[in-house]
Amino acid sequence: MRLIFSVLILFSFSVTNAQETDELKVKNTINAFFEGFHKQDSVALRETVSTAIRMQTIGKNKEGGDSVRTVSFDNFVRSIVQIPDSVHFEERLMAYSIQVDGSMAHAWTPYEFWVNDSFSHCGVNSFQLFKEGETWKILSIMDTRRKEDCKTKFPGKRD
Repeated sequence: MRLIFSVLILFSFSVTNAQETDELKVKNTINAFFEGFHKQDSVALRETVSTAIRMQTIGKNKEGGDSVRTVSFDNFVRSIVQIPDSVHFEERLMAYSIQVDGSMAHAWTPYEFWVNDSFSHCGVNSFQLFKEGETWKILSIMDTRRKEDCKTKFPGKRD
């Protein structure tokens, strides 16, 4: 009986450890994406995403209603690498909520966006990832963007 109990405990630790390892790998993939983003490094950005990457943003349209806009990853990368050196931008992730099921993962990351050390906007990123072999790749990024209700939804210091 002790042997069976010991085996069950060891098995549960290994399953928990594997889950934590995958969650950490997902977080590391997202962090690598943002490292490439902040360095304006197109190669680093492309290494973190699937060839089938899909990007969408939810925001207000000209009429003030909510809308979804799809952005080509190539256009996104092009726009990032063309930002002048005189402009400093930073997307600060406030937290991570990561869920993993086998080779699929989802990460929810509230953020603040800063330009030249001034607060610009806030929102949430929703990442869908797929595990290719031992590597997690981002399949989809959807984000929200707003200027109001940032402090109440994501408390933190702002200028």
